[in-house]
Amino acid sequence: MERVLSRENEMAQAGCKELCAPSAFDAPFAMAFQPIVDARGGWVHAYEALVRGPEGQGASSVLQRVNAANSHAFDQASRIKAIETAARLGLAAGQALLSINFMPNAVQDPKTCTRATVSAAQRAGLPLDRLIFEFTEGEPVEYGHLSGILATYKALGLKTAIDDFGAGYSGLSLLAKFQPDLVKLDMELIRDIDSHRVKQVLVSAMVKACVEIGVEVVAEGIETHAESATLRDMGVDLQQGFLFARPGFESLPEPTWPKRQASKAIAA
Repeated sequence: MERVLSRENEMAQAGCKELCAPSAFDAPFAMAFQPIVDARGGWVHAYEALVRGPEGQGASSVLQRVNAANSHAFDQASRIKAIETAARLGLAAGQALLSINFMPNAVQDPKTCTRATVSAAQRAGLPLDRLIFEFTEGEPVEYGHLSGILATYKALGLKTAIDDFGAGYSGLSLLAKFQPDLVKLDMELIRDIDSHRVKQVLVSAMVKACVEIGVEVVAEGIETHAESATLRDMGVDLQQGFLFARPGFESLPEPTWPKRQASKAIAA
């Protein structure tokens, strides 16, 4: 019986290797990078890798070609492309982390499907603890499967993040079941937060909860000085958005640092 189970496991892993082979996704694509900054300290904390068409077209030009049959291959190809491109642009020589989006449902066997990632990072001279893997709150996924993925990543030293936190109904449940290294607050919570008392109350509660359980918070989608200042006053120093830099196609853009400005937070 053990031999049968072992054989079945070998076949499953072989199938995963075939499906996850980056070469199985044959649509050309490239990467853009957007900085996540420490707005208080004034340095780049990480660069998020974003899929683009081969000539800089929007992500949809590539993602519309991803389907159930090739999602495994695309997930692998995008990880490797992000690592190799970032390394070519000089990321490994600095201290910034690299944040990569991944699709939990595209991962069959976590250990098998991380081998190409580990190999690419080793070739690039990028330590595994400088890689962050983001998954979105909105993607439906079976908790047991996600737990296995995150446990594997943690064992390897990879960091994890919940993206678009607060955009759906599963955010608090995900945070209760899994404590990632970071959560990225959805941009709809951030927009006009300097003049929106309800958003301030909600974000303050989220930040307090994350601090108490040891999870870092990133605010994304920041476009104004007032939004940035309000979030700094709330203890959210890690920020991302057009205020600092737009995604750079095939480049690691240097952020523009806005002048310090007092927040306009509404008194509770």
